[in-house]
Amino acid sequence: MIVGSLNPVKIKAAQVAISAFFPERIIDCTGMDAPSQVADQPMSSDETRQGAINRVKYCQQQAQATFYVAMEGGVEMFAHGPATFAYIAIATTSRLSVGRSAILPLPEKVYAALEQGQELGDVMDKLFNTENIKQKGGAIGLLTNGRATRESIYTQALTLAMAPFLHPELYQD
Repeated sequence: MIVGSLNPVKIKAAQVAISAFFPERIIDCTGMDAPSQVADQPMSSDETRQGAINRVKYCQQQAQATFYVAMEGGVEMFAHGPATFAYIAIATTSRLSVGRSAILPLPEKVYAALEQGQELGDVMDKLFNTENIKQKGGAIGLLTNGRATRESIYTQALTLAMAPFLHPELYQD
């Protein structure tokens, strides 16, 4: 499996999620620096989704694998306020499945900093006096007091996005 990121949190989430479906196999999981071709901090659902798809397509062009996986975190201002989430793309040579994680409400002041061009991980590091939180529990871990983490949310979203691969007869193109 190729993961479109070198972030250890994303690689581990992919390893955990996909391995759970194939316990009899050893899943080799390799990270790859895959460009999203969107802003470093995507500010909409559409941009975030496109970033995940772009990353997975890049991986498909660069290497042979059974599965290609990419995750892209983004934010958006919803009717109920700002929130962060991730889009997940899982692909084989013949199928693409796109899913989205749950959303995490963000404080208005965090969203305001993102509108000024900062990235969520950097803003959270300043707010909570942490370092490189995006390669650890993420904003999710900080704002839920560790009850959920970036990895746990990615793992859940990846698990759900696997449905078309598990039941291809129900997901005809």
